[in-house]
Amino acid sequence: MNQNLLLNLLISGINLFILIRYTHLLYHKKISPSLAMWTFFSMAIAISLLTYFSYGTHRLSDNLLNVTDLILVVGVSIAIVIWGDHTSRFNKFDLGCLTAVFIIVLFWLVSNNHLVTNLAVQGIMVISYFPVVKRMITHQKNTEDFTVWMVSLLAPIFSLFASSGILASIYAIRGITCAGTLLLLMLFFHLKNKEKKIGDNASHKKSVTNL
Repeated sequence: MNQNLLLNLLISGINLFILIRYTHLLYHKKISPSLAMWTFFSMAIAISLLTYFSYGTHRLSDNLLNVTDLILVVGVSIAIVIWGDHTSRFNKFDLGCLTAVFIIVLFWLVSNNHLVTNLAVQGIMVISYFPVVKRMITHQKNTEDFTVWMVSLLAPIFSLFASSGILASIYAIRGITCAGTLLLLMLFFHLKNKEKKIGDNASHKKSVTNL
């Protein structure tokens, strides 16, 4: 089997797994994701895909990560709308991020500069992480699922070997950097809360002993 085909199938499988896993967790109220994050993802990835195909001659398989990412993020966004709780909705901070997204979209529509817009869209993808980061900092806890994001880190890594063109490579590298950074933040809050629970349990036992 062709190596690129195998990698593309693997990438597609990873994104399908993430979509199913995320939807399952949402349905059972085990996570509280940010709707803004996934909405921004949907907008940015759609523009990224359009500008990618507008800049040069490419096939669908040349940037399959971008294609399957679009299916994933739109699917997750719909799932959040259906099963997300009230904390998942847009807030003032999210709306501020949305303004930045619209400015880039407007630039693309007016300038028709696909290369610059594609690069700017990678900026939107970075901005997309801001709402979930803010949620974690505000609530001082991890609101995401480790399995989903660890698997999400694999897709762009594999994509680097199957992608074609500098824009596809930039897309993959940005994905690796953002997902990796988010995982570190998730781990930080996970360990912080774990230590807090241990401390609380120790204090409780001490109080009971003193009684």
